[in-house]
Amino acid sequence: MPDWAAITAELGLAGETPHPVSGGDISAAWRVGSVFLKTGPETSYEMFNAEAEGLAELAAPGVIKVPQVVACGTQGTTAFLATEWLDFDRPTRDAEVKLGEQLAALHQSTRDRFGWHRDNTIGLTPQHNAWSEDWVSFFREQRLGFQLRLAAENGFTGSLQVQGVRLLKRLPVFFERYTPHAALLHGDLWGGNWACCDGAPVIFDPAVYFGDPESDLAMTRLFGGFGAAFYEAYQRKAPLEPGHRERCDLYQLYHVLNHLNLFGSAYLGRAQELINKLL
Repeated sequence: MPDWAAITAELGLAGETPHPVSGGDISAAWRVGSVFLKTGPETSYEMFNAEAEGLAELAAPGVIKVPQVVACGTQGTTAFLATEWLDFDRPTRDAEVKLGEQLAALHQSTRDRFGWHRDNTIGLTPQHNAWSEDWVSFFREQRLGFQLRLAAENGFTGSLQVQGVRLLKRLPVFFERYTPHAALLHGDLWGGNWACCDGAPVIFDPAVYFGDPESDLAMTRLFGGFGAAFYEAYQRKAPLEPGHRERCDLYQLYHVLNHLNLFGSAYLGRAQELINKLL
């Protein structure tokens, strides 16, 4: 059980009672006064710290709202991440338009290499972000290749691995006429990781790195939660290039493999389907 007296004192909220918040499937979540709090075992500290740095990275361009980090640390055997509490509204079409425009603006924040200054996590899975000059090599080694190796360790061998290796060798084909720039990405932008606050979109729970902006869009299409207005607004600001539909499947494969490794064989058929389609 968290040492609430020590944690609330550190947050300047001594005497406030934590109230559990539903919705999280990785960490426990709480509201403490004006603060949203995630807690976990002490070993969660690096994950929380990477998330805090990711939120700061997303906030730096000043183009889209993210929760402000209040504190990140440990008390006893408990790690915690505290951000400002935001009251969410029901998303509107106008908010979706703003989200599309602002995500396109976020993707104009770039580096000259792919990756990030530190590793982080995608869900509970390690996400490696060593800097690379070449996107195909980065995606092969640190995204698809890593997930396939992890799948093999988890017992998913056979045709998944055989076909997966074939796909890794063919990756350059998808980039013969397209050279992505290293854009600042949310990294895990599914429908549960954005909301509306006072009419403006808010994004949170990131897995930040610099990569192909199409990979953020691919994640938005994987589980739904984004309407036509969002995509139309994004395309007006940053039109997609030919071949983006095939690359969407490629980028979704990374997340499907991650779900296979996190949640098991329910995602095996979808992973094999995507690989065969891409081949």
